[in-house]
Amino acid sequence: MGCIYVAKLRFCSQNMVIIKRKNQYLYIVMNDKHLLLVEDEEHLLKIIQLNLELEGYSVTTAITGIEALKEFRKSHFDLVILDVMLPEIHGFDVCEEIRKENTQVAILFLTAKGSSSDRIRGLKLGADDYLTKPFNLEELLLRVHILLKRSKTTTEKELEQYTFDDNEVNFKTYEIKGVNGKKVEISKREIALLKLLIEHAGKVVSREEILDTVWGKEAYPSSRTIDNYILAFRKYFEKKQKEPQHFHSIRGVGYKFTE
Repeated sequence: MGCIYVAKLRFCSQNMVIIKRKNQYLYIVMNDKHLLLVEDEEHLLKIIQLNLELEGYSVTTAITGIEALKEFRKSHFDLVILDVMLPEIHGFDVCEEIRKENTQVAILFLTAKGSSSDRIRGLKLGADDYLTKPFNLEELLLRVHILLKRSKTTTEKELEQYTFDDNEVNFKTYEIKGVNGKKVEISKREIALLKLLIEHAGKVVSREEILDTVWGKEAYPSSRTIDNYILAFRKYFEKKQKEPQHFHSIRGVGYKFTE
């Protein structure tokens, strides 16, 4: 079941991955979904990872509870696939910690325990779904697809309002509450750029995408114009503007929001 990454190409604005397997090349168009897979059985981990990547998902793996939390805090994930019986920290405890930091990411438990009490405990801690081992890989992929679709719909609804740290953004009224604790109204373009960055939390958004989405194809503001918006966001939301935690400029690439 070996999987060797030969190259990554940029093609038609999408990432294409070429995988060599048994002397055959598979061309897979990657989607924008990032999954965290946490499983301590190495053989099962590799099988699940391979099948998820064949579906076009970007997959980060972890084999312990501590490693899972470290990876989760380093990046943005759309879904966490979490084994219950993990070394160091139990899967239930990992789920509880994740939910303290993020209420939106979808969580799917994998477990060898099929008792109703375990399922109820997992769901009470904030899991969205539960799959008992051994399971059919096709069923796992279907559940992943459904959870991501549901998560996208929920995120779109919740993005009428958004909070991070002590900051608040209301996308309907254009009102924000920043580090000074006061509510102020910002411009329509500022709200549009905020929404774009927040919807892509943890990912770099290119200057070209910002121009197309926020300014439209007919407008050609300079890079400095976008930089000024980012500086304004830091003034609104950052406790230390010179050491930003949320709004980042990635030189030569684009801009990124992190929670």
